[in-house]
Amino acid sequence: MALKIKIKSVAGKGSLTSLILRILLICVAVVAIVVLTIGGIVYFKYGSIVDARLKQPLFTDTAKIFAAPREVRAGQKLSVRLIADELREAGYSEQGAQKDSPLGMYRESGQSITVYPGPQSYHAPDNATIHVSGGVVESMTDDHGEQLSSYELEPLLITGLSEDANRTKRRLITYDEIPQNLVHAVLAIEDRRFFEHSGVNYISMAGWAWHNLIGDRKHRGGASTLTMQLAKLLFVADNGTIRYKVTQIMVAFHLEHHFTKQQIFEAYANQINLGQRGSFSIDGFGEAAQSYFGKDLQQLDLAQSAMLAGIVQRPNYFNPWRHADRTIERRNLVLDSMVETGAITKDEAEHAKAEPLKLATGSVDASEAPYFVDLVHEQLLDKLGDRGANLNGLRIYTTLDPDLQRTATTAVESTIHQVDEQVDKKHARDKKAGKSYPYPQVALVALNPHTGQVLAMVGGRSYGTSQLNHATAKRPTGSIFKPFVYASAFATAVEGTMLTGQDRLFSPVTMLNDAQSTYNVGGQEYTPRNFESEYYGEITARFALMRSDNNATISLASMVGFDRVAALARAAGVKSARGTPSMAIGTYDATPLDMAGAYTTFANQGLHIDPWMLASVRASSGDVISDYTPTSTQILDPRAAFLITSMMQDVLRGKGTGAAVRSMGFISPAAGKTGTDHDAWFAGYTSNLICIVWVGNDDYTDIKLQGAEAAAPIWAAFMKKAVQLPQYSDTKEFSPPDGVQIVSLDKTTNLLADETCPDDYSAAFLNGTAPTDTCDHPPDKRNIFQKIFGLGK
Repeated sequence: MALKIKIKSVAGKGSLTSLILRILLICVAVVAIVVLTIGGIVYFKYGSIVDARLKQPLFTDTAKIFAAPREVRAGQKLSVRLIADELREAGYSEQGAQKDSPLGMYRESGQSITVYPGPQSYHAPDNATIHVSGGVVESMTDDHGEQLSSYELEPLLITGLSEDANRTKRRLITYDEIPQNLVHAVLAIEDRRFFEHSGVNYISMAGWAWHNLIGDRKHRGGASTLTMQLAKLLFVADNGTIRYKVTQIMVAFHLEHHFTKQQIFEAYANQINLGQRGSFSIDGFGEAAQSYFGKDLQQLDLAQSAMLAGIVQRPNYFNPWRHADRTIERRNLVLDSMVETGAITKDEAEHAKAEPLKLATGSVDASEAPYFVDLVHEQLLDKLGDRGANLNGLRIYTTLDPDLQRTATTAVESTIHQVDEQVDKKHARDKKAGKSYPYPQVALVALNPHTGQVLAMVGGRSYGTSQLNHATAKRPTGSIFKPFVYASAFATAVEGTMLTGQDRLFSPVTMLNDAQSTYNVGGQEYTPRNFESEYYGEITARFALMRSDNNATISLASMVGFDRVAALARAAGVKSARGTPSMAIGTYDATPLDMAGAYTTFANQGLHIDPWMLASVRASSGDVISDYTPTSTQILDPRAAFLITSMMQDVLRGKGTGAAVRSMGFISPAAGKTGTDHDAWFAGYTSNLICIVWVGNDDYTDIKLQGAEAAAPIWAAFMKKAVQLPQYSDTKEFSPPDGVQIVSLDKTTNLLADETCPDDYSAAFLNGTAPTDTCDHPPDKRNIFQKIFGLGK
């Protein structure tokens, strides 16, 4: 009986266990069904998203903005290697390479290089051969051996512009173009089992789930595979939730289903962010190779490949320009990981570890021109209208010269601290008392005087700090406006009209009244003052402009007619100018860009050209959508334009207000004008380059520095370097047109100089307006002004 009871007890226990197992199995089945159902829904839901996304090319969402093409001319200092480097940087491939570029190809042959533009080239498909001898361009020939006067290389990429106006640069690459060292480096540090798994690292996922369950949200594991990283980059925003992680897994599965492993790696290599350079995001290894090392991706060595793989994890933290030590440490970790995976030997790793970073030189914002790009984007939206709402894939060609842009940025960065030091001195008491005061902002615009092309633009001290483009901000022009007064007076002489109160045609030796005067403007009195209240009485027009004299200039404007001066200024682009006495000394507003355009009138024989930046907009195929040409108007006689240029050359000499630029080392033939009216200006030009510099406070308070102190040093720093570039080195003396003569005058009497009057100077005159008498200077004619300055009135 006892035995039966025992057996029954055991049987009952087995039934309970079986029941529990059945319940568990049912629960597991239910959970599995729920999970599979939800997973299926999520899978198919996000599968449709992936499918829709993959119907479009992955990387055509950015418009590409290009610089102006570099013009190659005989006599330039260029080697075959430098030309090839620039073509390769522009996207050309070497003839015989694995893959032909749609932009074009090139072939080096000893001391010559032949360029073959492709179907997507900016240029017509005309081949050309550039012949070099001793590092200097000797000649250029076309397909038929005919000589070419010049040849334009393919424009370089400045940046990319996405639909939301965020900047990104990306150079698309194929898997076959990626160096194997780079592939092995990425796999060693990011995903060693990439070619083996199905897209998800389940061990890492389990770890992430556990830490999420216990509330450890700082643990960010679970996304270690390249496929899941690509899923996040292309499709899924990371918010750290379980739903996000499940979605990421589903998308990863779809990617694995749609692509081969090589295609996934290729997409990853083109999409991954690798830092920030200036105003744009560096996306993809192709662009990173160029940005960090100035190299094509296929030119990277082992150490450079390891560095790029290393910064993937935290590109800002491992920024090699700012944190070289931690970048090198991370690179070396990658090299050690490659040894562990068997990709390289220990000796190869040690050799690579000994290599310095060898980063490409250049200022962070130097050639990317963020303010310029912003303005181009605005103009695109304006010119293209409704079409401008979608910039996808457009190729936008501009007027920017990357070399000159780099020079401009460097000049501002290397000189603005000198302005800050002067501001500190002006505010010494405030500084001692702990009171704050503003440091000024800056703008620089460089123009081709004969075409109106905007070649370089700096819109502020730091784009990262302020995106306000001061190059397009309206400010009172100050004394850089005064040349329009004198140009208007020369225009009357060209017409044969005498000024009010004069018995001769206007010339550089016309006497002007420098006494303080009062004018009635709208029922109110206006009494201008000279700088530091210095008044000289009767002085020559030449001296009045040299010394930037206010009262003499307003006196001249009144003789010409205020309305006539204002009309010339408006025709030159100073649209706010009105016929009032204060206009003559620059109280009306214009932007630095406006003033650069206005000065084309003087530098371009009286022909005013509106500044322009957009040359052409084309489809991704290269087909032209719109080409743009500048607007130009002859608003001043070439003789009058030269005469004012000649007088502005004197501003840079002797006692002229701009003479300091000569002591700063700028020696090329040039004309210029300082400006001071709360802000500081310097405007000047050579035979092939105009540059305008503005310095002032955003709050419109007085900078309390003259143009010669604050703006001229920046102008000189820029122009000194600019004229050393091949394309701007051929500066020439300004040549007088027919109808103008250059004569030597005695400094004391302003009459024709001869051997008895050796203290002379040269001046330009409209034919028939130069003095005819020879110098005669008895002592009683020498006034105090002449004794002080030793110059003709």
